[in-house]
Amino acid sequence: MRYRSGGAPGGVSSLFRGGFWLSLYCLLLLLPILVLSSGLGPRGGSGWWFDFSMGVGFAALGIMGGQFLLTARFRRAMAPFGIDVIYVFHRWLAVVGLILIVGHYLILKTLHPGALGPAWPGAAPWHMTAGRLALAFFALLVGTSLWRKLLQLEYDHWRLVHAALATGAIVLSVVHVRGVAYYSANPWSGFLLDLFVATLLLVVVHVRIVKPLLLSGRRWTVTEVVRRTPDSWSLRLRPEAHGGIRFQPGQFGWLSLGVAPWRAKEHPFSFSGSAERSDALEFTIRELGDFTSHVGGTPEGTIAYVDGPHGSFSPDRHPRASGFIFVAGGIGIAPIMSILRTLADRSDRRPCWLVYGNRDREHALFFEELTKLEEALRLEVVHVLREPHPGWDGATGLPDARQIARVARDAPDGTHCFLCGPVPLTDMAERALHVAGIPLRRIHVELFDMA
Repeated sequence: MRYRSGGAPGGVSSLFRGGFWLSLYCLLLLLPILVLSSGLGPRGGSGWWFDFSMGVGFAALGIMGGQFLLTARFRRAMAPFGIDVIYVFHRWLAVVGLILIVGHYLILKTLHPGALGPAWPGAAPWHMTAGRLALAFFALLVGTSLWRKLLQLEYDHWRLVHAALATGAIVLSVVHVRGVAYYSANPWSGFLLDLFVATLLLVVVHVRIVKPLLLSGRRWTVTEVVRRTPDSWSLRLRPEAHGGIRFQPGQFGWLSLGVAPWRAKEHPFSFSGSAERSDALEFTIRELGDFTSHVGGTPEGTIAYVDGPHGSFSPDRHPRASGFIFVAGGIGIAPIMSILRTLADRSDRRPCWLVYGNRDREHALFFEELTKLEEALRLEVVHVLREPHPGWDGATGLPDARQIARVARDAPDGTHCFLCGPVPLTDMAERALHVAGIPLRRIHVELFDMA
């Protein structure tokens, strides 16, 4: 899932919260660099390029270690940015980290080959073999993440391999640094490196033990499975012996269906029900492969667990908005449906527009309910069908800039826009809205592609 937003309400306070958490994250990343700057290498040193390669290696260690924090889903830390932004940042920062690791190796290989020693594990020092294995693990980690779909790796299996590779790579990297001991032999440097490792260990304990333990006491039960279209379903859940979840319309949760939270088989889905109902949840899911292809066969009474709420794709973060424009494609209507249902339950009278693209009428989610919401809200819905049925007198083809510009011209100043769907659709809509005069800070984008 990708998210871009103009920011949270509260202005300065939100900015300070974001700055606080960003500072803590940067401090963790800098711990390995502090080890480098405070350590005492051999007298005389080995030249500027050698020291530079060490700096590059320590920077890579900090970046890769910091990845554990980015995926730990600490709600308070991620709220100022949105978890979707964090995950995109996590993905591409890993690429930067891998480039630095390769650079560290190539500098030494080219200018100081003697420092690497023999490549054969049987002849090489154990800490040098650990460093080479760490490099291989990081390369596999990044490669299988960027090209998971191309490699046709099943999501749950990929997550297990991803976690194993990440943990193994960090452990091997620390073993390598400790074994080389060029900059980490003195007590102060050793303390900083131990603090870095201890922080990562605490994050792993929180993610793999503490959070599942907390979730295990908040069970949900599937009460209804509703077929929405030939390939889409809504799951309705009821809380068991707890008060449910308070969420903002447009947010999402990680759903574990029929398995305990210890199994790490959760999947992210947007809430599609009204946020005014904390005693029930609804997820609307399209069959797109792996886990989702079996959702329709979920028996009523199935136990579920929900880690949430997460995300910043919500009008509640912008209470001063004078109106709302929504652009959705296919299953991208799910979080927007949550927003519209919530606005209706609140009797909100701010003007709303929805441009909604689908293949055909049969695959258009919530078609009848959207018609009713037009009456309950000040809402205008523009359905756009690529394959219209005979007699269809609405818009055809794909949603285009002309349709979106027309809606934008009717919207009052201070309108906020929420876009959710395939990348080409949201990119086009974002450009069209900006050209129509809506500032980018009032255009919020969420795309369903978290992994």
